[in-house]
Amino acid sequence: MTAKAPGKWLITLSVMLPTMIEVLDTSVANVALEHIQGSLSAGQDEVTWVLTSYLVANAVVIPMSGWLSRMMGRKRYLVASVALFTLSSLLCGAATNLVQIILFRVMQGIGGGGLQPVSQAILLETFPAKQRGMAMAIFGLGVVMGPIFGPLVGGWITDTWSWRWIFYINLPFGVLAFYMCSAFVQDPPYLKRAKKGEEVDVLGLALLSVGIGCLQIVLDRGQQDDWFASTNITVMSIIAVFALSFLVWWELRHKNPVLDLRIFKSGSFSIGCVVMFLGFFAFFGSIVLLPMFLQGLMGYTALLAGLVLGPSGAVVFIFMPIAGKLTERIDARWILSFGLLLCSYSLYLMAGFNLNIDFFSAALPRAIQGAAMPFFFVALSYLTFAYVKNNQMNNASALYNLLRNLGGSFGTAFVTTLLARRAQYHQNILTEHMTPLNPIYQLRLSEIQQALTAKLGPLSDHLEEARAFLYQELMKEANALAFNDAFYIQCLIFLCLVGGVWFMKKPPIKVDEE
Repeated sequence: MTAKAPGKWLITLSVMLPTMIEVLDTSVANVALEHIQGSLSAGQDEVTWVLTSYLVANAVVIPMSGWLSRMMGRKRYLVASVALFTLSSLLCGAATNLVQIILFRVMQGIGGGGLQPVSQAILLETFPAKQRGMAMAIFGLGVVMGPIFGPLVGGWITDTWSWRWIFYINLPFGVLAFYMCSAFVQDPPYLKRAKKGEEVDVLGLALLSVGIGCLQIVLDRGQQDDWFASTNITVMSIIAVFALSFLVWWELRHKNPVLDLRIFKSGSFSIGCVVMFLGFFAFFGSIVLLPMFLQGLMGYTALLAGLVLGPSGAVVFIFMPIAGKLTERIDARWILSFGLLLCSYSLYLMAGFNLNIDFFSAALPRAIQGAAMPFFFVALSYLTFAYVKNNQMNNASALYNLLRNLGGSFGTAFVTTLLARRAQYHQNILTEHMTPLNPIYQLRLSEIQQALTAKLGPLSDHLEEARAFLYQELMKEANALAFNDAFYIQCLIFLCLVGGVWFMKKPPIKVDEE
């Protein structure tokens, strides 16, 4: 389907408005957790379910979105999703206890889960084949900028008004999106609909829900519960592996599967999904790491950390349309390789951070990463869907977005675990040098003692205070080295992905519009 220019942009605005709100809501509540905890009298461990419940429901619905579009009709499913997301946002803001807000966040996740893959499928079909890069540039503005601006927007709203407004703010946008999707989005004639009396893949639905749900809980709470030291995490991991393994076997044999995995026979689509999974694995990991480094070790305020992170959003906004336009003139594999190399370089710079870096040294790698992500995301999406026919787009988009979200979840779980393990490792190595037999340590200890004596008086030798101060400094250095390790591993991931790009087929001049 190729719409006329005015219709094309109205459809684009209609589907991108709810998508951007939904992506923001995946991270906007993170900074408001303490406020929610105090307001609803919840425990610290309990309140994290406000985040987990949304992510689990979201992750379960994303892969189902193609099937749900076929069962309900894509327009009807999109409008219903926007309505549920908007209504549940209102209920989240009005919640009076923890059980209510968790229940409403599940509803919000169910409503929001289908918005990303359905919007992507509609955009890919709406734009001519040659302009699909520009379509993905528009889609990327919502997907990539959401995690960047979510915490900033959430923090500003919470501090200015209250945590309830991070949900209430969705209402006017949700109502507008409901109207626009109802008015401007139509189901194309080639879109397959479920036939009357068609057998529903009940077992596939159950396996998908249980497998993805358990996996998302494991990833979100694993580090907090010490992974397999926790019985709950171990049991859910076993259930997830069994359910998802059986799901693959079952879906490949079912006549009308919830997930049509046969699309992975396309080499370019399969490689693109792997690159997307690993790319967002590294990208989301760095999004988590940098604020932790700046605020936890460098002593930055939330505002200063935001000033380091904020410019990358502006850079993304500038380069997204440029990357989209370049796909019309240059082999997208070159654009993707450039984006991956630039991502790798930005993380290489972050891997060189120390506790004495200035503001510019912290902001520059983030800005470079902001310039790199449009070339990575747009070119990869363009290449991945280049040989996907329009009548397969819903299913392909659902799988692609599932792997993108899982990549982010795996990446976040990986870096938080790696930080804890590597900090312990570096602490053990550095502690070996804190011995009376080390003259450098003894000299530094003496200098601190003298400084404390000059400041606090000679009534004590201040030896214990000096040792405690040095140990605190050692812990900061150990943590800083752990951050360096994590950034370096992410740098290598992006670097290794460059080779995989050239196994993808060159985009055709004309894509089959069937």
